[in-house]
Amino acid sequence: MHRSQVNGLDPRTPHWAVAVEAPSRNWSAAPGCRAHARFLVDGDRKAPSHDQFEVFASRADCLAWIMANRRELADHMPGARVHAVPLDKWLLGIE
Repeated sequence: MHRSQVNGLDPRTPHWAVAVEAPSRNWSAAPGCRAHARFLVDGDRKAPSHDQFEVFASRADCLAWIMANRRELADHMPGARVHAVPLDKWLLGIE
């Protein structure tokens, strides 16, 4: 999903996404970023992104995707903790 499509999601149902926080300044997965910069995860590239991300209908689905892709996620985003977040709260900065 592209960030521009978020308004098309049904607000009555929860949506989950995969998020990551940069473990350090100028992190190898996001050169030039500041420490603790927040990103969603692009499902195709398995890399941090501000615009492209996967959306899941439940936390369980999101966690299952993380587990199924954990090796690639660790390879593309070294040192970062990858976790499931409620998309609405993450976009508002309260998660």
